[in-house]
Amino acid sequence: MSKALLLVDIQNDYFPGGAMELVGSPEAGSQAGQLLEVCRRAGLAIIHIQHIATRPGATFFLPGTPGADLHASVAPQPGEPVFQKHFPNSFRETPLLEHLRGRGITELLVAGMMTHMCIDTTTRAAADLGFTCQLAADACATRDLAWGGETVKAAQVQGAFLAALQGSFARVRSVAELRADLGADSASR
Repeated sequence: MSKALLLVDIQNDYFPGGAMELVGSPEAGSQAGQLLEVCRRAGLAIIHIQHIATRPGATFFLPGTPGADLHASVAPQPGEPVFQKHFPNSFRETPLLEHLRGRGITELLVAGMMTHMCIDTTTRAAADLGFTCQLAADACATRDLAWGGETVKAAQVQGAFLAALQGSFARVRSVAELRADLGADSASR
């Protein structure tokens, strides 16, 4: 089974000072960066996904703005593809599926932002397309949501979406667990 790390939308607008700051984005970005380094050392394929907003009225990830840039914690190295998308699903109208299948990749390690939107949608799509997925729970971040006049705190949103993905769509694990699987010392940071 050939593995790849899929880093979804870890972009500046989700971090403090950005146009759509998420709860825990610095910590999730740091965890994603640690996973990225281990995956590089293990020789895994690395794919970066960058959301560029094209819908009218969009307020973040605007084309040509620093907020749309990939965050420094997961900066791509030469040769690591960056696929741009315009929808929550990283497979929709992108070359991602062709790229993965062309390289014989059957398992994805997924990390990124927002858990309740692009991570959920991309992970479910990947599973539906036949990929085995492992989701790095602590390398993902989300935000508070509102429904029925009530605020649902980010921690509850995160927990609900990770619980919903666990089992049928992905194996939800910590970065430390994924690092250990890849032969890294989870204590070294």
